[in-house]
Amino acid sequence: MGPIVLKIFGKTDIKKRMTLPSKSLKCFPPLIGDKHMVDFLVRDECDRVWKFRIYTRKKNTKYPKLVLTKGWREFVCSKRLGVGDRVAFYMEKEEAESVKYRVKVEKAVKIFGAVFWP
Repeated sequence: MGPIVLKIFGKTDIKKRMTLPSKSLKCFPPLIGDKHMVDFLVRDECDRVWKFRIYTRKKNTKYPKLVLTKGWREFVCSKRLGVGDRVAFYMEKEEAESVKYRVKVEKAVKIFGAVFWP
């Protein structure tokens, strides 16, 4: 199964928070009631579990902007990520555990000005 989100990092994704496409909202934990944020767990390639917060604009807006806030900067710093690197989020097939998502990062490799990912 392919990623639910695949994104190449820009400056804001590294320095502050990561924005996600609005269409990916349905793939993440539901926002319950009047809340416009929810915490969820993600497992990385090393089986470390990270806690992220998804934040959206208030529900009555036409286009809910999705943003990863809490826990994101710690993840970025720990992985030493930079502009041009990319991230992919996957939904786990088994839902027996509390962690239903995986995250994979790939460092950009530049060769003669062209960018590649391993």
